[in-house]
Amino acid sequence: MAPEARKDTVTPGTLYVVSTPIGNLEDITLRALKVLEHVTLIAAESRDHTRKLLSHYGIKTPVTSYNTHNQRHKGRVLLDKLKSGVTIALVSDAGTPGLSDPGTRLIREAIDAGIPLVPVPGVSAALTALSVAGLPTHGFVFVGFLSNKRGRRRKELESLREEPCTMVFFESPHRLIQMLNDVFDILGDRDIALAKEMTKVFEEVRRGPISGILATLNDETVRGEYTVVVAGHKDRG
Repeated sequence: MAPEARKDTVTPGTLYVVSTPIGNLEDITLRALKVLEHVTLIAAESRDHTRKLLSHYGIKTPVTSYNTHNQRHKGRVLLDKLKSGVTIALVSDAGTPGLSDPGTRLIREAIDAGIPLVPVPGVSAALTALSVAGLPTHGFVFVGFLSNKRGRRRKELESLREEPCTMVFFESPHRLIQMLNDVFDILGDRDIALAKEMTKVFEEVRRGPISGILATLNDETVRGEYTVVVAGHKDRG
């Protein structure tokens, strides 16, 4: 069936889950721009970050913060607004809300409260990296961020040792080398794709065995946000 354009703009009392660019500001859909322009309020992980995007497209919709620091209180406020008929767009700093960000909690609370949700799809760092990783994509597991505590992180990796599907992780620059060393120790010298700063000026994807990629990294050169795609377990029995 051929895709068709939706003619509606926004519906009162609805929470729109809107994907935004992960770097390049042109990676936003026309529908997302329309929704961001017509909702009553935008709930953003970072107001300053989101205002840069809105300013680029001349959108003047009010923005309020919704993040890990205020999600308990602000979630109740936003739900009350939605119940009263206010239309809200939920956005994260980059990509699709609900994937390793505080948006998950608000989405769950809205579902429990019977509030209509509408996804406005777009870019995702996980799928963007997976598309150019060169690893099997017939099945994959999105893991997101592992624990920042080494003992727990290694236990999480232990649970993935036999996972047959390609795995997708997020990691921050100051933990990347430690994380890759733990992956090497527990999962072995698997093929990976290390995607850095996707869609941004310094975008880079390195592919190969973990040992080879680790040999090229040091604390001084690791900068930016990373998506790590790791090959699944292969039964050599």
